[in-house]
Amino acid sequence: MYRDHTCNELRKADEGKRVKLAGWVAKRRNLGSIVFIDLRDRYGITQITFDEAHADLVKDVRNEYVIEVDGTVALKQTPNPKLETGEIEVLADACKVLSAAKTTPMIIADETDALEDLRLKYRYLDIRRNPIKEKLLVRDKVATIVRDVLHKDDFVEVETPILSKSTPEGARDYLVPSRLYKGKFYALPQSPQQYKQLLMIGGMDRYFQIARCFRDEDLRADRQPEFTQIDIEMSFADEEDIFAEVEKVMRAVFKQIKGIDDLEFPRIKYVDAMDKYGSDKPDLRFDNAMVNVTELFRDSEFAVFKNCVADGGIIKSLTFHNAADKLSRKKFDELSEFVKIYKAKGVAYLKYENSEFSGSVNNALPSAEKEALKDFLKLENGDVVLLLADRKNIAETALGAVRKKLGEELGLIDKNRFCFEWITEFPMYEYSEEEGRWVSAHHPFTAPRDEDIDKLTSDQANCYSRAYDLVLNGYELLSGSVRIHDSVMQKKVFDALGLSEEQIKNKFGFFIEAFEYGAPPHCGVGIGIERLVMILTGTDNIKDVVAFPKTASAYCLMSDAPNVVDQDQLDFLSLEIKKD
Repeated sequence: MYRDHTCNELRKADEGKRVKLAGWVAKRRNLGSIVFIDLRDRYGITQITFDEAHADLVKDVRNEYVIEVDGTVALKQTPNPKLETGEIEVLADACKVLSAAKTTPMIIADETDALEDLRLKYRYLDIRRNPIKEKLLVRDKVATIVRDVLHKDDFVEVETPILSKSTPEGARDYLVPSRLYKGKFYALPQSPQQYKQLLMIGGMDRYFQIARCFRDEDLRADRQPEFTQIDIEMSFADEEDIFAEVEKVMRAVFKQIKGIDDLEFPRIKYVDAMDKYGSDKPDLRFDNAMVNVTELFRDSEFAVFKNCVADGGIIKSLTFHNAADKLSRKKFDELSEFVKIYKAKGVAYLKYENSEFSGSVNNALPSAEKEALKDFLKLENGDVVLLLADRKNIAETALGAVRKKLGEELGLIDKNRFCFEWITEFPMYEYSEEEGRWVSAHHPFTAPRDEDIDKLTSDQANCYSRAYDLVLNGYELLSGSVRIHDSVMQKKVFDALGLSEEQIKNKFGFFIEAFEYGAPPHCGVGIGIERLVMILTGTDNIKDVVAFPKTASAYCLMSDAPNVVDQDQLDFLSLEIKKD
């Protein structure tokens, strides 16, 4: 036995007890005749004291050595309130070095000056730091809570294959060459989508899985090439059933981890979310909804606005109260450059101070139009109005991005709030300029709204689905939908996507065949566990909640992956690397 207690277990009541501890040397202080060591394990820190008679036991011990100590628990003369074990120390009379350690390339402490690349290269050292360790422990707790809730509600945990078939209508697949079937490939699953639907056809009724998923797509702060989702599917269920189950899971998670039990889950249709917030994942921790002011400027004397409306465009406004003295001309110039990312030409602004207007379009707009705008938006002194005129999709998306950006910069977001919302009735399709056809906005197994069934092949631009997202603090936390359970309906969707009979058979043959043997109505979701834990732990970097993450370029600095393989391995798989 290396230990009989952990380094966060002993307390005042254990005075006089003989104990054995083991862990890493977090800090060593040599006071000549006495040596103090802070011994660290996953659970915490205990101070170990070696008196003059035993100081030689650790004369060669340095930080991050792994040691085993025997001793007696004693009360400290001066307790350390920063440690949970701060009232006691262990007076050691025996010590054994279990593993020596080189000088670490980074400081192992809550605060470290190591850059991210160094931390990722030595991730196993980074995990010893509380900020990373504690996030991984929260992740474990979330998974446990989810399992408890779903098991109590009669869900069955089923593992689905990692080696599967490559299918279209999504991100790029990671491909795995087959040794037995030369020239053929497995794909790592982007999600267990088809399998969980097949489980419903198989009569499992209620399924869940904490599933690994893989997508070969560009990365960002809240995305990794491999990730984990809480996958849930229910038979004989609709939106109300899945919403209720997910809300129950979220209430349990936030109650047990954050002590919050007053969560609300408002619902917003996709078209309304875009109209008000310019985003299908709006952050509702602050207000500042956009307002359509097109009609105020339909006959404007300002040619830019008038021509935009005449050409079928719209004019959206965004008001920030008491912000006139916080936003400079330079900031507005920056915002005009910023919206060009979203294909907008620029953003205009008006300040209302001392009952007078100023700003980039102040001289271009007649007084009557400015007064009408003031009354319509109920402007008060100190307010700022941003105006963006363009095609509907550009105006909404660009000004929505400005809303998010200024919400952060003006400190409007309450970081202690957690705001959920369901976004419902997403578009069934989106047009791909690259492919020159309509593609699934969600996935091709998503059911259309009943009232839009006739639009499946005739009016795809205005066809909406029974897909839904759950958004938390501006992050898409989950995506899901009511599934198509009728083979005739599924065939119509494939036709609308321009898939030939041969393509349907090659890509989805086994899946479509399964529907011919009786499929129950069903629906489900996939909850991104990393994003959930990221928000719960207050970080904005998804790498912090992944044990061994990849860089933004999908590279593992620690293991040096991806990397080249031996020619023999390539030959065995009948593969040849194409030279640039």
